[in-house]
Amino acid sequence: MDVRRVVELWNPDAGLSGTGYLVADRLVLTALHNVRGARAAEVRPLGSDAWARAEVLWPAEDAGAPDAALLRIVDGRWTPPGGEPVRWGRIDATAPPAEGRLPCLAVGLPRSEARDGLRDTKEIRGHVEALTGLKADGAITVHVDRVAAPSKGEGRWAGASGAALFCRGRIIGVLTADRARDYEANQLTAVSAESLAARPGFARAVGDLVLETLTTEPSRAWTAYDIEAPPGLNNLPELPSRHFVGRADVLAELERALAADSQTITQTLHGLGGVGKTTLALHYAHAHVGTYRLVWWIRSDSRELIEASLAALALRVQGAAAADLTTTQAADWAVGWLQTHPGWLLVFDNVERPEDAATVTGQLRSSGRYLITSRYRSGWAGAPIALPVLDEGASLDLLARLTDDGEAEAEARALAEELGHLPLALEQAGAFVAQTGSTLGEYRLMLRRYPERTTAAAPGGTDPMRTVARIWRVTLDAVHAKDPRAVDLLRMAAWCAPTDIPRELFTEVVEDRLDLAQALGLLADYNLISLGRQTVGVHRLVQRVARTASPEDPHRAAERITEARDRAAAALRRVLPLDPRLNVAGWPEWRRLLPHVEALLDAVDPADDTEDTDFALNEWAQYLAGQEQRGRAIALLRRSVAASSRLFGEKHASTLTAYNNLASAYESAGELDEAIALLEKTLAARIEVSGDDDPNTLIVRNNLASAYQTAGDLERATPLHERNLSDRMRLLGSDHLSTLLSRNNLADAYLLAGQLSRAAPMFEEALAGCLRVLGGDHPFTHVVRSNVAYCCEAAGDLERAVALLEQTAADRVRTLGGEHPDALRSRLHLARAYRAAGDLPRATALLERTLDVCARVLGEGHRVTSHARSSLAEAVEQAAPS
Repeated sequence: MDVRRVVELWNPDAGLSGTGYLVADRLVLTALHNVRGARAAEVRPLGSDAWARAEVLWPAEDAGAPDAALLRIVDGRWTPPGGEPVRWGRIDATAPPAEGRLPCLAVGLPRSEARDGLRDTKEIRGHVEALTGLKADGAITVHVDRVAAPSKGEGRWAGASGAALFCRGRIIGVLTADRARDYEANQLTAVSAESLAARPGFARAVGDLVLETLTTEPSRAWTAYDIEAPPGLNNLPELPSRHFVGRADVLAELERALAADSQTITQTLHGLGGVGKTTLALHYAHAHVGTYRLVWWIRSDSRELIEASLAALALRVQGAAAADLTTTQAADWAVGWLQTHPGWLLVFDNVERPEDAATVTGQLRSSGRYLITSRYRSGWAGAPIALPVLDEGASLDLLARLTDDGEAEAEARALAEELGHLPLALEQAGAFVAQTGSTLGEYRLMLRRYPERTTAAAPGGTDPMRTVARIWRVTLDAVHAKDPRAVDLLRMAAWCAPTDIPRELFTEVVEDRLDLAQALGLLADYNLISLGRQTVGVHRLVQRVARTASPEDPHRAAERITEARDRAAAALRRVLPLDPRLNVAGWPEWRRLLPHVEALLDAVDPADDTEDTDFALNEWAQYLAGQEQRGRAIALLRRSVAASSRLFGEKHASTLTAYNNLASAYESAGELDEAIALLEKTLAARIEVSGDDDPNTLIVRNNLASAYQTAGDLERATPLHERNLSDRMRLLGSDHLSTLLSRNNLADAYLLAGQLSRAAPMFEEALAGCLRVLGGDHPFTHVVRSNVAYCCEAAGDLERAVALLEQTAADRVRTLGGEHPDALRSRLHLARAYRAAGDLPRATALLERTLDVCARVLGEGHRVTSHARSSLAEAVEQAAPS
């Protein structure tokens, strides 16, 4: 395919545009519905603003014609693009019916109802299956493998209609998908060249039409890891500055190190914060993006951020198939993909602890290259490259380039010295001078008015936070004079993670989206933030300064910083999905927002927690509990209890809810004494404050009964469950979720007490209610179905028990993912049922697969892993000959 021959066409009578391909100097192939009803049409090459007149040459009559057309360009001003002659092909339909495929390519232009405007091409890559690709009516089914969409937010298939379909350099048809449709599918339809050649007048209109026969390629077994990354795949941020000085020697050393003849190389850059480690790594990565299979930028402030960046790689490579994975699952998939696709470069930016990166690099030996940036000097493999501050010559060169004030050398030297030759501080100073029309001398005098200045210029003595603080102050003076709300936004962003801050967090600070765009654009002009399409990034040093109160800086007055903190907390509360423990559909959004929740709570002193930060604490804890991270959940809930007690008092409803949640976390973690004591205290307070019939009282009573039951104290648990069910039936009705929960819990207590005849019908009733009220995919429905299976197993009805457990296991894998702890528990339960039914081969095979996943995902010390290992040992022993 020659992209110069891709043209845009305009149907003035229908008021729509389409895509075509020049099959001759003045002959355009397109979809018929693009030009239907047009007395004349217009075409132009990609990137041109000159339209040329064309007329429909074929078909002469619309009736019964295939969805393809030929246009003849009649404008005398038309200049053909040149290039190789077009070749035509057909798929060999007489080949043996063995599985095979033909890779194919089409390039179109996304639709536009406007006649003019710059347009991007859209590349669609796919394949035609030998068995299913050719249709009896001359159509071809194209399976889409990848769509490279332009940056205009168009639909997935916008631009497909009318695009010539190429295979091995031959046109085999023209895509005729309805351009108005935007749906998640993976197939398109094309009219075959062979079908067109059989139509009257087509071959004569084209000229010498020779169809070359194309045969399919044999296929093989495909797995998720067979996905290939597109050439040049990367997620590199834009270079922070076009000026790059004083780093030629270090860059050359870095290039030599990473180009060495070795299967795996790890190279580390270390130095002061703000010294330019990230800038240097970005320059290397951008310059060598074509050298590697892929280049992936990994935020590495914590293990969680490393995991999130790897999960983003999985989403980019695997597409929609990775959207339902948990963060851990997606990151693990990415590591597996990298292991099977060597030749990449991973950049770990700002690693706080060497062991955080080692958790990934240890799994990827002999596979690629690592470039690590960090503030820390020791603990790295090999010989790290130390990155000092700039020397005087480089500092003067940088200021001269930024300000175009090369003659003020004495003032530049004095300013560079005061800034400690720190690249970040120099770049911000230069931006201020260039945009405000100040001189370097005036800027230096302004800095002297503020006591927060650098104390030493040597690498070990310079304080980059304070240096940036002075620059931040004078820069913010200029921003505040233009739009005070922009400064409010920056202070608010200082409480989030440094990158990928959602713009929707700031909507309450401005009037509308236009105001928001202008305020963010102003901050970007002063190099205080970086802008993404839907997100904002702020340098972590600027954030640290912006969160630190200073009595001498009006932008950092204590009340302003407190207001920004509270606004950030309220904004996160507004956008966080509810019910993070059970709301599986909200987990992708939680993964997107989690870095900002974590950053906010890490930055806020627990003594300063507000109602909104308390909400974030509780919701984050519930999310972590749903991901089986109980230790971290308990720590957050303890902080939530302290916050609620201080804010509302010991017996306030919010405080009692916090106590209840903490107790439930204790129970899940096996700390039953703590759970029971706390629940007994909370229940007494709930009854005192709200009464026996309050729904929250019933929740605490239910949890206390469950804790008793977990501790084996059925004598205390069963009466509480019976009372709760009776009260909830009376107050909430039989179909309320809480009532269904109580019915299940009471039945469970009966089952543990050996009262199968009482438990079984109660479980059946609870399951019927769950299916009727919640549906088959609700997590609680899965729990109750498993309990019904337990009863069937106990009653000897193994056939039904196995069927119920197979359905539960399949549903949990589908809704939660195959590596979720609940899905793994269902598989263990199913294996036990297989054993009970005498099917040891299936039980053993299932246990082996499950143990492998448990050990890899949950770790050797997890309870589910231990259960899987003991169950497998029992199955093996049972299968051994006596």
